[in-house]
Amino acid sequence: MELLHWDQRPTLRRPVLIAAFEGWNDAGDGASAAGAYLARRWGAEPFATIDPEEFFDFTATRPEVRLESGGVRAIDWPETRFSAAPLGPSGRDVVFLRGPEPQLRWRTFSGLVVDVARAVGVELVVTLGALLAEVPHTRPVRVTGTAQDQALSTRLGLHPSRYEGPTGIVGVLHEAFAREGIPSASLWASVPAYVGQTPSPKAALALVSRVSELLGVHVPTVDLDVASAAYERQVDEVVSADEDATAYVRSLEEVADAGDDDDDEDDADDEEGLDAGNLPGADALAAEVERFLREQ
Repeated sequence: MELLHWDQRPTLRRPVLIAAFEGWNDAGDGASAAGAYLARRWGAEPFATIDPEEFFDFTATRPEVRLESGGVRAIDWPETRFSAAPLGPSGRDVVFLRGPEPQLRWRTFSGLVVDVARAVGVELVVTLGALLAEVPHTRPVRVTGTAQDQALSTRLGLHPSRYEGPTGIVGVLHEAFAREGIPSASLWASVPAYVGQTPSPKAALALVSRVSELLGVHVPTVDLDVASAAYERQVDEVVSADEDATAYVRSLEEVADAGDDDDDEDDADDEEGLDAGNLPGADALAAEVERFLREQ
C-alpha cells in the first residue's frame, strides 16, 4: 500500500514546516486552530496526504458520514495533509502539516513526514502545541518554547527542554528531525485547566502571533482578537457568578502577576500539562464554564 500520496511536488523557497495536531498536544484546540488559521490566511494549497489506514484506530478516531448533493452518502476519513504557501517578501515559503494525532506506527509515520520535508527542502520545523496549566483566563496567554539545538535555541530565544515523561507525536517528530539533521523548535500555549476542554481563541491567537514574530511576516488577526475578547467575557460571566470560582481565579492572577520565572520554565517542559481534576475546585468550575459556552 502506498502510504504517501503526492498531488503535486511543489518547488519551494527555503521552506519552514509548521506542524499542528489535534488531540493530546492540543488543549483548548489552541494549536490546531492556530495552524488552520495561518494556513487559511496565507492561502496554503494542498500537495500531499498520508494514508490513514495504517496509522489510525478508527474506533478511536472515527470517520464521518456526510450527505452530498442528491442524498449520496460519503465518508470522510481522518486526514493528515501537507499544504504550502508563499511568505511574500520574506523570500521563503511555508509548509503546513495538519491532522489528528495518529494512534499507530509513529516511527513509520514520522519517517514519512521526514521524507516529505526532505523532498521539498524544509530548512526549519516549528511544531505548535497547547497544554493545560494553572493560569487565569484573564491574562495574556503565555507561550513558551523549546529547541533541541543550542544554536537554534539562542537564535529564537528559546531554551532546551528538560521534560521527561510521556510524549505525543510532536515529541517523536522532533527526535526524527534531529536524527536527520533538520533543526526543529516547539511553541506551546498555556491554557487554563478549568476551561481546557473549551476551544480557546486566545491560545490560538497567541501562537499565531508568536509564529508571525518568528517568521517576520505580518498576519492580520482581527477576527481572532474579536473571538478572544468574547471568550474572555463569557468566562468572566460564569466565574463572577460564583464566589469560590472568583477566589480561585484571583489566586491564579496573583501568581501570574508575580511573574515567577521558575513556573514559566516548568510549563514549557511539561508536554503532558495538567489535569483540571487535580486542581482544587477546578473540576466543577470547568463543567460550568463549558456548559455556559456550549449554550452560547
